[in-house]
Amino acid sequence: MKMTAELILFDHYRSTENDPVDAIDRLFSALCQYRSPELFELLYVGQEPGFFELMRAVFTLPDETRMTLQKFLSAAAHRTSGGIDPDGRLVLQHKTFE
Repeated sequence: MKMTAELILFDHYRSTENDPVDAIDRLFSALCQYRSPELFELLYVGQEPGFFELMRAVFTLPDETRMTLQKFLSAAAHRTSGGIDPDGRLVLQHKTFE
């Protein structure tokens, strides 16, 4: 199953009043794009501590850096190991198979 993330841009000229009906309509419209298993997966992953902070950090990376990370993770599937180095940095590397 392939998961995709989509950025929803809201109209800057939209009324600033909090209209709960409008918010609910937008939420249901976005949710209808997914099947139930995908929604459960999003719910589960979204409950992980630090998930939203991590996603915000990823989306603030420069485009080139984010694309490099995306390509690395896509190609790495089950061949990647990682750990935290003594300076507190996350270090990812491809495992080599002999």
